[in-house]
Amino acid sequence: MTRTSTPVGAPGADTWERLVTTALLGTDRRTPPGTAPGPDAPLALLDAAAVETVRRRAGLRPARAAERPQAAPEDTRPALPPAAARRLAMLLADRPGPSGGGRRGTAPDLTELLPQWLAVANAGGFAPPPQVLPALLDAARGRTDLRPAALEFAGPRALWLARLNPDWRFALRATPGGGAALPHLEDDDRIRQLWEEGLFAERVALLSALRSRDPAAARDLLATTWVTERAEDRLMFLDSLRDGLGPDDEPFLEQALADRSRNVRATAAELLSALPGSGLAARMAVRAEACVAIDHTQSARPLGTGAPGEAARGITQTAPTIAVEAPHECDPGMERDGVLAKAPAGRGERSWWLGQLVEAAPLGTWSRRLGGRTPREIVALPVADGWQGELHAAWCRAAVRQRDAAWSRALLGEPSAPDAGGPGAVSLAERAKLLGTLSSGERAEWVAGFISAHGLSEAFQLLGVCAVPWAAPLGRAVVDALNIARDAGSYPWSFSGVMGLAERCLDPSEASRLDALLAVPDEPENASPGAGGYWAEAFQRLVTTLRLRAAMAEELGVA
Repeated sequence: MTRTSTPVGAPGADTWERLVTTALLGTDRRTPPGTAPGPDAPLALLDAAAVETVRRRAGLRPARAAERPQAAPEDTRPALPPAAARRLAMLLADRPGPSGGGRRGTAPDLTELLPQWLAVANAGGFAPPPQVLPALLDAARGRTDLRPAALEFAGPRALWLARLNPDWRFALRATPGGGAALPHLEDDDRIRQLWEEGLFAERVALLSALRSRDPAAARDLLATTWVTERAEDRLMFLDSLRDGLGPDDEPFLEQALADRSRNVRATAAELLSALPGSGLAARMAVRAEACVAIDHTQSARPLGTGAPGEAARGITQTAPTIAVEAPHECDPGMERDGVLAKAPAGRGERSWWLGQLVEAAPLGTWSRRLGGRTPREIVALPVADGWQGELHAAWCRAAVRQRDAAWSRALLGEPSAPDAGGPGAVSLAERAKLLGTLSSGERAEWVAGFISAHGLSEAFQLLGVCAVPWAAPLGRAVVDALNIARDAGSYPWSFSGVMGLAERCLDPSEASRLDALLAVPDEPENASPGAGGYWAEAFQRLVTTLRLRAAMAEELGVA
């Protein structure tokens, strides 16, 4: 069977499609018009395609011009100093290399310095150079931890750019209301319209903004549509009442205790329990008091430390002990007040109910209930029948919820305690939360004492709640502990996390104190091979990073 070529027809509406088909089939099977198969066919096909391209373009009708984008908004903040602008460009140009298990060397990690630079620049209220905004948005796109500070620094122009580039749409999602301008908070009609017609993110942004200015107005606005909102939206809106929470919110929250959503009821109960004077707090106090009391009959001890001769005469006295009788049922009233009846897997029901009652009761309840004792004295009392862990853990949660510094101090105990924790803190996570209720100076002092007594092995989570830069006592405690670990020949890589924290959090003024640690130390016989060199590199990187941070602050005009 002889194969023959099929010529393409005359130019028409489907001429371009036929040329494409010819190219796909090959010119030995199909040729352009007026061309025989052979070596000239490919060139003829290209010529025909060129002619058809010109014809198609010439035949296009002009389209209506697209609407020009609005001009970028003005950024009225002061411009960066030139040296700081150059530093920012250098930080944005740095890209993290592939992660590996090798040494980091002595060079600072610029990717970790960018968040610190942004924090200082935001504190100074500077505006970025427009030409760095694309790189800044690209950096924030790849690092979610960087986004809040990066978007704050980028300002209104970041949202303008995000609307033009799909790669940067995260900026719209990360900004309350998607960057939409909120109405003036005095404009009641516009507020009402946005609340009733706006997108969910816009409504959350509006409620949060109004709550920060006028808590009562925000609560009243929420009440107008509360019964028609979806359960998941009610939960988010209710959570916004945490800011500015006060006694005036109690009636609204009491109504929310009857909500058909269990999560909404639980959040309302949590907020009410954070108001020590609320009716719910009082009801929880009555229930908790019925479960916890002083029992003078639990134990006895000789009075050998009392008056002379009493021990010899066999005189004894009872030592006060806390007795616990956990609830035997979870009644409807408890459930309405936020107590979850069903315990998690592996947890006893009675201990589960007890913990919720004690957590929600005002902490002032216990001094009155337990003989006028102070929090520290109460925490020091023994608890009968193995209930101490449950009771103290509930007090920890209550101290965090109610932001009670006195109870937090009592539960933390002395940082030098032999068991590396306070009498009531059952985990490092709880200790970190308790520290969060104290002032920044007190937190730093407590963690410094903990490190001095117990070293760094358990301190990493506690360091995370301390204000940056670390206070001088805390910084010295960390450096001294690292130096002790180095001199002891400890495995150096196990301290890389703390060393990384020190690079970010140690006060730059501490750099001069570290010069003596830059030499390679003599390695003890039991030291890890090469540990001395690693420690020297790590301290060199720490010093270099601290001095670079000092230079960055100086460029931004921070003393």
